[in-house]
Amino acid sequence: MRQSPLVVVANRLPIDDSMAPDGAFEWRRSPGGLVSALHPLLRHTPAAWVGWAGGTGPAPDLPDVDGVRMHSVPLTGDDLRDHYEGFANSTLWPLYHDSVEQPEHHRRWWEAYQRVNQRFAEAAAAAAEPGGLVWVQDYHLQLVPGLLRQLRPDLRIGFFLHVPFPPPELFMQLPRRAELLGGMLGADLIGFQRAQAAHNFAQLVAKVLGVPATDRSISVGDRVVRIGAFPIAVDTAEVAALAAEPEVAERASRLRRDLGDPDRVILSVDRMDYTKGIEQRLKAYRELLASGDVKVHDTVLIQVAVRSRDRVAQNQILRDRVEHQVGRINGEFGRVGEPAIHYLSQPVDRTELVALYRIADVMAVTPLRDGMNLVAKEYVAARVDDTGALLLSEFAGAAAELEQAYLVNPHDLEGLKQGLLAALRATPDDVATRMRAMREHLRHNDIRAWARSYLSALDVAGSLPGRLTTTG
Repeated sequence: MRQSPLVVVANRLPIDDSMAPDGAFEWRRSPGGLVSALHPLLRHTPAAWVGWAGGTGPAPDLPDVDGVRMHSVPLTGDDLRDHYEGFANSTLWPLYHDSVEQPEHHRRWWEAYQRVNQRFAEAAAAAAEPGGLVWVQDYHLQLVPGLLRQLRPDLRIGFFLHVPFPPPELFMQLPRRAELLGGMLGADLIGFQRAQAAHNFAQLVAKVLGVPATDRSISVGDRVVRIGAFPIAVDTAEVAALAAEPEVAERASRLRRDLGDPDRVILSVDRMDYTKGIEQRLKAYRELLASGDVKVHDTVLIQVAVRSRDRVAQNQILRDRVEHQVGRINGEFGRVGEPAIHYLSQPVDRTELVALYRIADVMAVTPLRDGMNLVAKEYVAARVDDTGALLLSEFAGAAAELEQAYLVNPHDLEGLKQGLLAALRATPDDVATRMRAMREHLRHNDIRAWARSYLSALDVAGSLPGRLTTTG
């Protein structure tokens, strides 16, 4: 196996499940998310990506994609059920999102989580060159830093948590809390989306493991583990350039015509997940239709809800409820040729997504809890004419940066309705002032600034190529 100076370790490989006719794979780019963030950084860079290719059985041999070496980790059906759907997404995911749904605990799931994390650690150890950097991603792989340190003490190991890290009273519920914290502490640098998450982690380490901890560093034996906030970003320039392309502009105009040229278009783009606040948003919209504050002919809501983790029971139930709710609202308020809600559950390609951003007068991003939410940042980056209103949940990590958005508490139905009306009725001057400020922030805090901040902190020896640790 060829070794690389930088290895990214994530649950999934960043490739489409299907091959092109010429045998090549392409990057899998979903709205927001890890792949969209790292894609511009790793192309044509001497890097490797360790992850699961999808499906069960032996790991396939994969070609390089845009110069990035792909190392596939095999998962069995039991691994998929007990590690991914079980411990990762039915124990950790709900707990880390404020127990919006009740976490489940099963010993079999924990055993699978350990087994799969060991497999990922071994694959990363094989892929990294001596003294290299390994960047482990997210809650699926919290044990990997500690396991990898045992296998390869020569490596610099980073860990980044994309989701929120919960307050101590929630995390303390976990039967395996000490092991999870210890696994993360195998890293040299642990990054979180927000400073509050780093604070929560430091408190827990001191309480559960009894080691000296501050919001910036933790002493583990003879090592010092640094921690901090590194809010993830988007490729602002790439999104803006795509939004300005004639093809996207024409597609946006056609979409608006297809919608009947309404006065206002509201857009929401989410994974189908109970943390995203889709039901609450639809309920608020229905009440605005019922009160007459919003009229179907004048205003259109487009809800993109991409199916995700279909085998997780709560998401199956949610999908059925959302589709029933959409059908009910369209039945009550829609007309022939004029549905109240245009609902899409299939993935949307990059060009189509940016065209949707361009026609959205209001972008409604109202998760109940979210580590960051890059869709909100992508929308701002796509508004190249400084128009468009962002309605944003206070409980999305992006709210700490995009302070000029129309901020709402998605748990408060009346507040959500009033926030939506405020965004719909805002004056052009108010909208432009807010959007200009948010776009300026994203220009200075884009994906390159994020990568430079994190990787420079991790790469104390200066072994990475300069293009990864500079903004150029």
